[in-house]
Amino acid sequence: MDELNRLNVSEFKKIEKIPLIVVLDNIRSLNNIGSVFRTSDAFRVESVYLCGITACPPHRDIHKTALGATESVDWHYFSSTADAVNQLMEMQYEIVGIEQTDTSISLTDFVPVRKTAIIFGNEVEGVDPEVLGSCNRNIEIPQEGTKHSLNISVCAGIVIWHLYTQFAKIL
Repeated sequence: MDELNRLNVSEFKKIEKIPLIVVLDNIRSLNNIGSVFRTSDAFRVESVYLCGITACPPHRDIHKTALGATESVDWHYFSSTADAVNQLMEMQYEIVGIEQTDTSISLTDFVPVRKTAIIFGNEVEGVDPEVLGSCNRNIEIPQEGTKHSLNISVCAGIVIWHLYTQFAKIL
């Protein structure tokens, strides 16, 4: 790892993060949670909000995919996603649901205009409808196959990467 010039955890904690918070709305899979932490570490996400039934570190199955990212990435737990969204609104974040809706725009057309919170929903039910009603915008990943959704860890990787590149242009 020394040859790759990677930061250690204490160095990571001190560096500037992109103004992005990832909100996990009732995610069931511990592997998905760990994967989101690892992706959030890779792209210097500000924080991960774990909501509802979403499990919290430390947990062996989260650690399997996070590979230590639960130590580097800041995280907070909320018993309800609505509570997390209310706090984010008070903190002046743009709230963006990652969901296919009749008003969603394509990820390729999405450009963040200020600090942003993105919400990923439950693997079966998606983002809670009440929470979707609080979103400033909804975005979806264009897909051309027979399936209408992606695994949350894949979806998170695509969306976080896109926002990382967009923030790199404006920061």
